[in-house]
Order: sequence, then structure tokens, then C-alpha cells
Amino acid sequence: MTKTDDIDDSSAPLIEHLAELRTRLIRALGAFVVAMLICFTFWKPAFNFLTQPLCVALADQGQQDCGLVMIALQEGFFVAVSISMLGGLALSFPVISYQLWRFVAPGLYKSEKNAFLPFLIASPAMFLLGAAFAFYVITPMAFTFFLGFEQGTVMGGEGEAASAGIGYLGSAQSYLSLTIKFIVAFGLCFQLPVLLTLMGKAGLVSATGLKAVRKYAIVGILILAAIATPPDVISQIVLFSVVYGLYEISIQLVARVEKKREARLRAEGLWVDDEEDAA
Repeated sequence: MTKTDDIDDSSAPLIEHLAELRTRLIRALGAFVVAMLICFTFWKPAFNFLTQPLCVALADQGQQDCGLVMIALQEGFFVAVSISMLGGLALSFPVISYQLWRFVAPGLYKSEKNAFLPFLIASPAMFLLGAAFAFYVITPMAFTFFLGFEQGTVMGGEGEAASAGIGYLGSAQSYLSLTIKFIVAFGLCFQLPVLLTLMGKAGLVSATGLKAVRKYAIVGILILAAIATPPDVISQIVLFSVVYGLYEISIQLVARVEKKREARLRAEGLWVDDEEDAA
């Protein structure tokens, strides 16, 4: 057998993997497109749902009208597309995750499959929890804060100039973009326990290491809270408290993973204590 034949034989599995990846990507993309088209037919009820925090905040300010405007002629269309993409991603996520699982599962041992599958289920659940927290808790506070800068026009007396009023004339696309950013940002923040626990299971992080860098994590979370929330202290404190709480939960989850790994290795006679290793 020639060297060329060896190269051809070794490249065959790679080609098969690439073909499998292409098939999985096409199926995932097809599911997303179909789900997006379905959501496009229901974008108006979805938009009405997404504007509820704004309507509540405006009602609290004494304004009953919560209508939004189209700054540009095509803005309404892009609002519908944005909602359809967000809904399509949520609706097709089970199919996308299943295709991902079918691609990576053949290369995993049974124990690795059992370890990876819970994280595949926990990830969307935590994202939905974070999105719900952003929509029902953070966005009402944020919109109330922003609307607090409104002021009515004050007519001046005789010989006095009137003061200009500040009123909210919301752009539909701008409002939707801000709301989606909140939802996605908090959904990703709530992935922290899943990510750190998975890294702990892979041996990339440890509970001791996470405790050692706790002060740096606090600074990072404070910066994240300042960027992801409007400049009102209440929203920043809420976000910091939630994400820091998730960090502490992650430490406990990683410690639990380490205890299970130690117990398994001890049962197999493969565990070496630090004192024995040092000796």
C-alpha cells in the first residue's frame, strides 16, 4: 500500500464526519426556517405580548396610550422579521439541540452520554428562566426608569418663556431591539451554572479555584450589571445579586461533581490522596 493510499484511507472518516455535519446543519436550518415562517403568521400577538411591560409602565406614568410608531417605512416589516426570528429560534431549538446531540453522541462513551445529556436539557431551561426574569422583572423597572425623564410642557406666564416638555414617542423597532437585548442577555447570564458545572465535569475548573477568584468574579459581575442594565441602581443591584447568586450555586455544583468523581475513583482504586502523591 502506498503512502497516498494511507492518506486517502485516513481522510475517509473526516469526509464522513463533514458529510454528517452538513446533513445535521441542513436539518437544523430547515427546522429554523419552517418555525420562523410559522411565527411570522403570528407576529402581531407576539408583539402585543412583548409590549406589555411598556404599556404597564406608561399606565403607571398616567398615560393610557402605549402605541409605538414607525420611523421608517420598512420598520414594521423588520419588526415582524425580528419577532419571527426570535420565535423561530425558540420553537426550533428542540430540533436543533437534537441534531447536535445526534452528531456528537456517536463519538461519546455511554458514561459521557449520560453526563452530557442533562446539560443539554438544563441549558434551554435556564435560558428560559433568565428570559422570563428579564421580561417580568427587569424590563418593567428599566422602562419605568427611562420614562421617569418625561416632563410635561409648562406654559409661561405673561412675559415668561414656556419650558419645553419631554414626551415618549417610541419607535417600534427600537423598543423591540431593546427588549430582545434584555431577554437574550439575561438568558445567557443564566447559563453560568450550566457552563461552570460542565467545565467542572471536564476538569477545567475546580470549586477551590472558583472560590479563589471570587473577588475577581464580583468585579466582573459588577461591570456586567453596569453594561447590561440601565443606569438605575435598583436594576443593577438586582442583576448583580442574581448573577452572583448563580456563581455561588455554580461553586456548590462543581464541588458536588468533584465529590462524585472522587467517590467513583476511590471505588475503582484509582484515587491518589494529595499526601500520598506528595510523598
